[in-house]
Parts: sequence; structure tokens; C-alpha cells
Amino acid sequence: MTTDRSTSTSTGEGRITGSGVDVAVGGPLLSAEGLVRRYHVLRSGSSESSEIAAVDGVSFSIPSGSTLALVGESGSGKTTIGRLVARLETADAGRIVFDGADWLALSGEALRQKRRDLQVVFQDPQTSLNPRMRAGDQIAEPLRVQKLVQRKDVRARVAELLDEVGLDALAADRFPSEFSGGQRQRVAIARALATRPKLVVCDEPVSALDASIAAQIVNLLLDLQRDLSLSYLFISHDLALVGRLADAVAVVYLGRIVESGSPLDLIARPLHPYTAALISAVPDAESPGRRVPLTGEPSSVIPPSGCAFAPRCPIVRPRCREETPLLAETEAGRFAACFFPGELRVPVRGGAAAVPQPGL
Repeated sequence: MTTDRSTSTSTGEGRITGSGVDVAVGGPLLSAEGLVRRYHVLRSGSSESSEIAAVDGVSFSIPSGSTLALVGESGSGKTTIGRLVARLETADAGRIVFDGADWLALSGEALRQKRRDLQVVFQDPQTSLNPRMRAGDQIAEPLRVQKLVQRKDVRARVAELLDEVGLDALAADRFPSEFSGGQRQRVAIARALATRPKLVVCDEPVSALDASIAAQIVNLLLDLQRDLSLSYLFISHDLALVGRLADAVAVVYLGRIVESGSPLDLIARPLHPYTAALISAVPDAESPGRRVPLTGEPSSVIPPSGCAFAPRCPIVRPRCREETPLLAETEAGRFAACFFPGELRVPVRGGAAAVPQPGL
């Protein structure tokens, strides 16, 4: 069973804030404020280094039982945001409140205990799974570390988790190399579910899979969310995909959120030129010639003055090269960091192509 997230709206106190995204259906499970992550990189042909901001003042909230999608090109900073949320990297500035706790301040035993509530599914299960460990042992590891079940009950619990992700109990005795790509990702999802988390960070979990298998994994994630009341931070480069899965979308460019809103709104009428370009890149046989051309590549090494997107923007104006637009509400529930929101139009996508249907 799947749920069409693109055609429904939240019935709670839903809102999208000026500093990021908040689609509250209840209280927020996770709130991030002003996240910053900087790196030092060596300049080409020099011993001197430059500082780049991979994440530059990002804020958002994720309510219980909902999905926030982060979308952008490779190098946009979306994966780094996910790693900061999962505490796989340390933020240079900012604050995260997770399930009522100051997430970035936790350490030692308090952090170990709280980690069970936040798990990660990585992009490539072939590298995220240990090739020398049987699937069952890898799923059982968090159960043992967190001491969630007695030793005699571990194998039965592993069998239950495998069943939840559509695999039989015999899969516990197989090594990762004995599974297909989709099956390996199911094992990785089962491992993430072992601690019964409240939030799962999904870092491009289907980008390494064939389209038909990816659709099955998306269906699985939707079913698990419904059955287990999970929240997701879903990271992807594909706006059409997240339109099927997410309650809210934040479009990330060079470490900043440049547009946010509901998936249906963003896909039907993007406000930021970068969002329009991402949507136009999705193949659509019913709207040929709709691609928005972009020149160059995103780079944080030498950030431009004014709008970071200005060097690639098809509608750039002198003001864009001189001033930095802030993320601001341009209409009810829609936010964009652009001086000319909605000016770059993309032809309406044909029929059901606007929001892909997994499994069809």
C-alpha cells in the first residue's frame, strides 16, 4: 500500500518558516537552527587553504510521522546536512533539538542511549554493509549494543525485522554479496529499524538502484512510515521522486535553502530559478524542449558576490550580483531566496508525470 503525499495536506498547525521548513502536524520531533559546517581545502598549486561553507545557516523542523526532503545537485550540501543531523559530522555552529533533547550537547552514555531514536540508511548498501558479516549479525548488532533484547531472543527479533522489510528469515544467514542491490538495501533498512527509531535519515537510498527496484523501496518506506509512525529526513537529487514521498521539500544550493514548500506547489510552479532547473531536468515525453539550461558547476571555493546562484541563473539581473537574497515568504506557505520569484516559468508537466507513481 502506498500513500500519495503530493495530493494531501497536513491538518495540524502546518507552516513553513522564514528560516527553513516546518510542516508541523504536531510538535516538531527535530528542529535545526542555523546549522553551519565549514571545511578547509588546499588551493590548487598552493600550500594555502581556503575555507568553504558546505552548510551555511540552515534551519528546518521535522514533525513526528512526517517527511522532509532535501533536494539539490551533487555538492549542494544536502548530504552534509544529513550527516550533521545524524552526528556523523560535527557542526561548527547551530543547534539541534531532537525529541526534546539538546542533540548536539549530548555525550557519553546519554548520547548512546539517544542514538537508538535516530538511525541512517545510506546511499549504497554495498559499502554501508560489512561484506564479511552475515546479514542477520549486522541487523542484530544494534540490538546487542543497545541491549534491547535478551540473547536468546535475538534471532527471533532479526527474523521479525527481515519480515518487515520483505525478506524471509533465511536471509539472516547470507552475506551481502549474495543479495541483489534492492535486497541489500532492505537489509540496511532492517538494521536501521532494529532500535525502533523515531527518525530515519535516508541519504539517497534509491539512487543506486534500477527504477523498478527503487519504486519498491519507496513503497516500502511509505508502508513502514505508516505502520511504525516514522519520520524521515529524505535526501535526494530528484524532485519528482520526493514529490511522491515528502510532506515538505527544501531545495538546497551551495549550503543554503533557496526554496521551500509543499511538493505539489514546488513541482507545479517553482519560485526559484534553481528549482525550475531541477524540475526541468526530469524527463517528460509530453513536454519536449522544456529543459532550463544551466551553465557551469556549483562551487563554494570562490563564492560569488550577491546571490550564489547568479553565475548560473538564466534570469540574472545586476541586483542579483550585488545583493544576497534572503529566504522569505513570497506567498502563503511558499518561501524563496530570490529577488524575482516565479519569473522563470517551466511548462506544466504532462499528466501523471508530474508526480511519479512508485510501483506503476
